[in-house]
Amino acid sequence: MQDPAIDAYFSERKEAWLKKNVKAAMQEHEIKELEQLCEQQFSLNEWLPNAAKRAGQISISTHPCTFSHPSARKNKNGYVSSVLAEIDRIEDGFLKTGNVVVTTDALGNAAALDVYKFLTLSMHDGVDLLTHIQQETELAQTLLTIQSTNYQELRNGFLAMIESASESITSSKIKQVYFPVDDDYHQLSLLTNSGMVYQLRSRLDKLRFSDEVKEQRDKKRKNEFSEQGFSEIYGLTTIGYGGTKPQNISVLNNKNGGKAHLLSSLPPSIEKRSIYFPRSDFFVESFKKYEYADNFKVLHKLFLADYNNIKIRDARDRYLQQIIDLLIEKMWSVRAVSQQQFHADTSSLSSVQRTWLHNDLADEREKSEQWLDSLVTEISAWLIRSYEQVLAKNAIKLGEAERLFFAEVIERNREFLK
Repeated sequence: MQDPAIDAYFSERKEAWLKKNVKAAMQEHEIKELEQLCEQQFSLNEWLPNAAKRAGQISISTHPCTFSHPSARKNKNGYVSSVLAEIDRIEDGFLKTGNVVVTTDALGNAAALDVYKFLTLSMHDGVDLLTHIQQETELAQTLLTIQSTNYQELRNGFLAMIESASESITSSKIKQVYFPVDDDYHQLSLLTNSGMVYQLRSRLDKLRFSDEVKEQRDKKRKNEFSEQGFSEIYGLTTIGYGGTKPQNISVLNNKNGGKAHLLSSLPPSIEKRSIYFPRSDFFVESFKKYEYADNFKVLHKLFLADYNNIKIRDARDRYLQQIIDLLIEKMWSVRAVSQQQFHADTSSLSSVQRTWLHNDLADEREKSEQWLDSLVTEISAWLIRSYEQVLAKNAIKLGEAERLFFAEVIERNREFLK
């Protein structure tokens, strides 16, 4: 008898396969043939050998090299070594690998992620399937004993996902430092513990957006008493890994849309006099044309392309996202000086922009999102206006469809505009 998690996994795969391949216009006998083909493809005799061959295309890792550079996965000497750190917990008060329980990550060919998902299924005893295969438990032996391929061949194929190379290989694309040791140096490749990165995001999101916090904010807005309080996290910024292809970085990165949060760890700095809180319009006063002109020029070339494919659309989304990222960066810069530089008696800033940009109005931003809806409209209009200003007479006419597309991209960044 198979574990229920394995049965559920194959049921989902079959359902997804049929949904993709069965068309409304098909005859009943054609559908039956597809159903038989589906059962055959996802039978253990056929699927397991294929999956075992592909398992080596994914490497389980605690510190994926692709977080340092998306192209660091491979060099002329082969694949960069997969780092799977297993470190004992030490009660020394430091936030470091081993002291925090986090999810193990994986990287490699995105086409083999189905195998990774299969091997990381949690069995009835709470242990993942890959561990069962490592320990050669009765469950693993029963599962891998099939007619088409011998047991050991299947086991070796799946264990390739966690095999370590006999010789460590790094990449020039990974940041390197020389660390002094006695009279010599060790060359170190700096890697990111992606499990900790996304554990941080998970905890921050829970602090900011959990149902309990939303309930407490609602009580605060209604001026209702509550014995429990809630915390606000200020000074956060967001880093993106992989652009429009987060799956090329790692499994965890793909699950989180490539976005991670960073806590402020900056030392005190001298006030930057080049940053001014706008008096009448953020979009007019806080940007210089040269800051975004190149991105709009590239977008213009993409608009003029006489063909439409995934590469064109990905490039369009990437350059548009870069402009949005610049806008969010400007937003934080302006907020940083809002309390010192805002003067209500001389300001003609709209209520929407004032709510958005002034740190003292953080509570107002939480009470309602009506201002944010208006802001999305303002930003999409600014994008069209800026494009027309940069390209001048060469600009093509952008209509309501383009504005709605811009608004859709802005909506993806909604939480980062708060």
